[in-house]
Amino acid sequence: MKGWSKGKIRKLTVLAAGMIGAAGILAGCGSGAPTPAAGVEEAGREEASLSAEAPGLAESAEATPEKVSITNISYDPTRELYEQYNKLFADYWKAKTGQEVEIVQSHGGSGKQARSVLEGNEADVVTLALEGDVDELRKAGLIDEGWVDELAQKSSPYTSTIVFLVRKGNPKNLGDWDDLVKPGVEVITPDPKSSGGARWNFLAAWAFADRQNGGDEEKNKEFLKALYGNVTVLDSGARGSTTTFVENGQGDVLLAWENEAFLSIKEHPEEFEIIAPSLSILAQPSVTVVDENARKHGTEEVAREYLAYLYSEEAQRLEGESYYRPSNPEILKEFADVFTLDIELVNIDDDFGGWEAATEKFFADGTIFDQIYSQ
Repeated sequence: MKGWSKGKIRKLTVLAAGMIGAAGILAGCGSGAPTPAAGVEEAGREEASLSAEAPGLAESAEATPEKVSITNISYDPTRELYEQYNKLFADYWKAKTGQEVEIVQSHGGSGKQARSVLEGNEADVVTLALEGDVDELRKAGLIDEGWVDELAQKSSPYTSTIVFLVRKGNPKNLGDWDDLVKPGVEVITPDPKSSGGARWNFLAAWAFADRQNGGDEEKNKEFLKALYGNVTVLDSGARGSTTTFVENGQGDVLLAWENEAFLSIKEHPEEFEIIAPSLSILAQPSVTVVDENARKHGTEEVAREYLAYLYSEEAQRLEGESYYRPSNPEILKEFADVFTLDIELVNIDDDFGGWEAATEKFFADGTIFDQIYSQ
């Protein structure tokens, strides 16, 4: 109720009822017959009483609530971005509607986060690391068909890629993917079974091997087996891997989201540097409304606007400042001095047949990742 809390409405109703009661008592003194205080006996008659004594206030009971809350289930490295974006959106929504909005955040490995929604975490929106994780919610009936085309750029308001974060001076002289399979190189990367970022890492390495091996998949498997043989810690999510490498000092190289690597350098400028490999992958995080939950909560309008505003110029610049690549090509150019824009990038659709095909081939139980990592 815009401008009126339920407490205020009840107080006004009781006051109005009291006035009616007082009038009844006075009338009773004249006639000898007591008059009941209308609207007091039944709570269901409060709004009728209010409407009679204060026209227009009862209608306000049907107006927009003063505050609304939505939950955003996201993946590991977006914590800092959404901490800032939520404030930006709250100001925008307040100015547009007069309503306050609270955004509850949750972060973790993308696959794990998707499973939490499947298991009952009632997210209004999801902003996950890859389309495949979001599409699992569609298969379960939580998201409407056609979600990927509801927003521009396949519902990816920002993108990223995979880079190497190494220690200052690059002591192991790591320049490309084939350096990561050398004996004695310790690699840190998360687990593709739980982390969306880890899947992008794996596919980028596979694309490099495929290019080097002329499409020979057996040689590709040998390359990936050697690479993962050098992995010393396989964390459940990208932020956990960053902590292992940056805070705990383990490993020679971290396979990282580009934005995560930049954040590490921002926090520790004298300790790390970024190496861009000769070939990487266009990482496209996906966002959408969890339609079933939003309908249940009555938050469809604010949830859709929350995601649509990620494409606004103000939000796109915030994404660039947070080291994500804005989907708006003109705004992306403003960050040409930050990102290596001429890096060759493969993409999930053209080079892997989309996420459903990639998952079935590489990450489903018993398929290529399990084969190369368990041997």
